[in-house]
Amino acid sequence: MSAPEVAKAADALYEAARTNSACPPVRSLLAEGDIEAAYAVQRRNVERGLASGRRIVGRKIGLTSPAVQAQLGVDQPDFGTLFADMAVPEGGTVPAGRLIQPKVEAEVALVLGTELPHRDCTVADILRATEFALPALEIVDSRNADWDITIVDTVADNASSGLFVLGGTPVPLTGLDLRGIRMTMTRDGEPVSEGTGADCLGGPLNAAAWLASTLADRGDPLRAGDVVLTGALGPMAVAHPGNRFEAGISQLGRVKVEFATEGDRP
Repeated sequence: MSAPEVAKAADALYEAARTNSACPPVRSLLAEGDIEAAYAVQRRNVERGLASGRRIVGRKIGLTSPAVQAQLGVDQPDFGTLFADMAVPEGGTVPAGRLIQPKVEAEVALVLGTELPHRDCTVADILRATEFALPALEIVDSRNADWDITIVDTVADNASSGLFVLGGTPVPLTGLDLRGIRMTMTRDGEPVSEGTGADCLGGPLNAAAWLASTLADRGDPLRAGDVVLTGALGPMAVAHPGNRFEAGISQLGRVKVEFATEGDRP
């Protein structure tokens, strides 16, 4: 990978986020299919965030759906970083203009009680390390114009992270069948997405084990207290000003969020 190209792509995405105005897809700045260069771009902007005082609170997993992987021509998930300032209170409101082109998906969130340092992490390791689970909404966004993305674009763009919402009632994993859970998400009361735990890489615990192994291999393991968004349980839905989203996930509960209207823009 070329350091100047990585820096240029990182700067383009950073400026897009700062100005809330999408940039041309950054894959044009990087070698075709160079996922490691894309992660270098992501890392550069994560470090920039840390330097500005932002605090990492966890990670997100993307591309857990076989259909989406096929669409982007990849055979593996990707990951991004969650910062504390990306959290929206359950039932809260996303300010108008906070994101560029948001979409919403429902997920299982795991909150860890211990570190996961092993490069060959198993589902059993995830079960032991997880303190509790929560229903969650991930509000994804893209700094790449018109969601025109390949795997390189989304990885560089922090796995298309935007914001996230966690339900407020922790549920221990004991007795839970996360593979068999069912999810329904509504927008303004109308169903827009359905799915099961098995639709997320065969099960949210599988996705979490992949993430833990991948991060440990990169020398940056998941830590106690981390929030892990394990990946979408069903299709994402476009969010417009004024929309209200609510997801119900069996065995875990419900979680909701609203989007302010343009008239509420600060």
